[in-house]
Amino acid sequence: MSRLRVYGIAFGFIVMVVVGFIFLRGPTPHISIKPETIATVGPVDVTNTMLTSWLVVATMIIVVLLTTRKWELVPGAVQNFVEGVVESFYNLVVNVAGEKNGRRFFPVVATIFFFVLASNWLSLLPVFNVIGEVHEEEHGFVLDDSSLGSLDIYYVPFSGPGALSGDTIEEDDPDHEALYEEAIDQGKVVGELFPYLRGPNTDLNTTLALAIVSAIFVEAWGISTLGLFPYGKKFINFSSPIAFFVGLLEAVSELVRLLSFTARLFGNMFAGEVVILMFTFMTPLLITVIFYGLELFVGVIQAFIFAMLTLVFGVAAVTAHNGHEEHEKHRQPEEGEGAVTEGVA
Repeated sequence: MSRLRVYGIAFGFIVMVVVGFIFLRGPTPHISIKPETIATVGPVDVTNTMLTSWLVVATMIIVVLLTTRKWELVPGAVQNFVEGVVESFYNLVVNVAGEKNGRRFFPVVATIFFFVLASNWLSLLPVFNVIGEVHEEEHGFVLDDSSLGSLDIYYVPFSGPGALSGDTIEEDDPDHEALYEEAIDQGKVVGELFPYLRGPNTDLNTTLALAIVSAIFVEAWGISTLGLFPYGKKFINFSSPIAFFVGLLEAVSELVRLLSFTARLFGNMFAGEVVILMFTFMTPLLITVIFYGLELFVGVIQAFIFAMLTLVFGVAAVTAHNGHEEHEKHRQPEEGEGAVTEGVA
């Protein structure tokens, strides 16, 4: 590549960054760890992450119905792709857990993988975190009203040359009252935006629920395979002080696993959302696209890690006791052989 072309690409990159900063930069993003409540049904608060989770499940069901409604012996392109993905994942599970356990584990492991993956990828759509309802205040976002029937929908606009600081009114701005009155006179709304759609895995409740579901199935697989009391000896064993101490460590490790599952997925997805929001605020062209590509990769990696750890812990739950018995079986013949040898001697 010639030096002139390199300079041209660098110049074009700088121009797009500057143009994005001036003409397309969004307002200062609202970042909240706690999900926003958008409705209340009886005693239940419906949050935006809960709504998005339902939409993800509905989307997955629709995709499955559309891709399987005309299942043919000679598959077409879409059917071939779906079969290839599912079969590859099934073979991976069977290779790790064996044929018998693989068939038991696959529905749960695959459901976790595809749900987490769909949640991560759908959360990258540009309608997330920018459309919702407003709790009006004298500071916050300056938003345009877009009514849909009786429902008032607000969206976060891009800034322009006359609003380099973003379309927000800061509480510590000495002129915030005058700016508020000016925005109201222009027919706009000022306040905090509660988005209707937010990534499910940016909510600790969602990742904790997934971790609990994973743990329940792992323990259920262990109990159904080994029996309640034999499996329980993994955690409560009074045969010796060492065995009792090891059992306590196993119980603590189960709880730590819940925290690890929860924090890993939440931390990665929440951090990714914050990075995208911040770069959209600063330089929406080019650099944000790079981070979108990174989040696509992180989304599939996190889904794969969550599903594979569930699979590995499931395999450990059903084989731990058997592995000990196998060790005992191999050890006893050796002692017998030693006894025979002594008798012969």
